[in-house]
Amino acid sequence: MEKTVLAGLRLDEIEKITDELKASKFRAKQIHNWIYVKSVADISQMTDLSLKFREQLEEIATVTETKIKKKQVSSDGTIKYLVEYPDGECVETVLMRFDNRANLTACVSSQVGCAVNCSFCATGKRGFIRNLTYKEIVEQVLTIQRDTGLKVTNVVFMGQGEPLLNLENVNKAIELLNTSFQIGARRITVSTSGIATKIADFAKANNQSTLAWSLHAPTNEIRNKIMPINKKYPIEEVKKALNKYFEIAGRRITIEYLLIKDLTDTLECAKKLVELLKDVKCNINLIPYNPVVENDYKKPSNNEIMKFKYILEHSGKKVTIRLERGADIDAACGQLRGKVVEK
Repeated sequence: MEKTVLAGLRLDEIEKITDELKASKFRAKQIHNWIYVKSVADISQMTDLSLKFREQLEEIATVTETKIKKKQVSSDGTIKYLVEYPDGECVETVLMRFDNRANLTACVSSQVGCAVNCSFCATGKRGFIRNLTYKEIVEQVLTIQRDTGLKVTNVVFMGQGEPLLNLENVNKAIELLNTSFQIGARRITVSTSGIATKIADFAKANNQSTLAWSLHAPTNEIRNKIMPINKKYPIEEVKKALNKYFEIAGRRITIEYLLIKDLTDTLECAKKLVELLKDVKCNINLIPYNPVVENDYKKPSNNEIMKFKYILEHSGKKVTIRLERGADIDAACGQLRGKVVEK
């Protein structure tokens, strides 16, 4: 008999299992707590349940079938996992820690592979394989918690895949992260390459999480070169959808902008970006490029980064520079999977 996987189940779904075993709803709450708060990997670890009940539960259920295929730990505390699902497919998930902050951020994947194929990303070279289920998405967070014994406080959908092309599962995962993990919706960010037709759907879901647009270039000409998706959803169309999103959701978006030396980091680019975003309610997050072997792009100097930031700040926008994490452990999306799986 195929066993039920407990990880990813809501409390009411666990109650159906305890009902089947003629146990109280209180037992369901205990199981739920062991999975999401204490992050156990095995039913035998649920020590406040009687041995007899654990044995009954083990006959019909298991906590997880997800495994860690590879783990890398950076000198800055960042941990990158290659997570393997029962069908043998793998995705990457990353735990990021920041000095002097209590926040522990999980960067999760939403798809196996990716159809968007940005030129600066290692994941897109493999193409799209399949969507992740919402349970497979939350398993990434649980994998981190089980392995480290730490509680994830923030989640960003910035790993492999385009979240808005798997929106139903992403929305269900957000609901679970919010209710079962007790992670506030404002601590969850969904990043899109700009699927204009899905942005309104994301707003209507009203899950209160933050939407980020991976813009990465100030003009269609440059963006077409590095992000082929721009040919289908050009900047003006996405921008229109984002302004509509603000009307529906009432929340600022985050603009993610990749600084690639001599391509997107020039002062002319900065000025064009200011003009492009002048009527968009947004904050800007600058991302110095993290080189991958698949291309020849380079990271700008700190001086070039600060000049770019100054021009944007002078326009009145709030601008941050993303701290570089895990550069010594293939932290760029898709690098670890490529090295391990393709061997």
